[in-house]
Amino acid sequence: MAEINDQDILDLFQVASTRERAFSLLVKKYQERLYWHIRRLVVHHEDTNDVLQNMLIKVWRNLENFRQDAGLYTWLYRIATNESLTYLDQQKKKSTYSISDHESGLANSIKAEKGFDANKLEWKLQLAIQSLPEKQRAVFCLRYYDEMPYEKMSHVLETSEGSLKASYHHAAKKVEEYIRNN
Repeated sequence: MAEINDQDILDLFQVASTRERAFSLLVKKYQERLYWHIRRLVVHHEDTNDVLQNMLIKVWRNLENFRQDAGLYTWLYRIATNESLTYLDQQKKKSTYSISDHESGLANSIKAEKGFDANKLEWKLQLAIQSLPEKQRAVFCLRYYDEMPYEKMSHVLETSEGSLKASYHHAAKKVEEYIRNN
């Protein structure tokens, strides 16, 4: 079966009798990509599922009013990114320990993963990414993993392309330095 296109999903969602089917198609089409995008930002599987569920609830509530000035995929990533950053901010506020403790906690979560080997490049990369500030981490993940063009990224993060290019450049330098020194 061919993958359904975004416009067909949006058209189905506008009709009350096919709304749930449309949403199921949307979830089926994008859930895995959104999960991994969120997971790269929040690290923990359980937290990722919570953020993804909250994000999908927002999508359900707002899809009817989606204006289509950006693509559906871009809009979904914006919501996922914002929900992830909001979640991380809430975790920091709830926490009684410092931001550096929170960030080292994320690194410790990676180290606790089954199969962790600090000598393997992919694990070093994950630790390097977690050492980045949240917004830089989002930019780096969208560009590096999702290969998202800066133009789309500017819609997702609501930031200028120039600022995103600079942010990615700084993030890539930090990641490279981290890998080289660890």
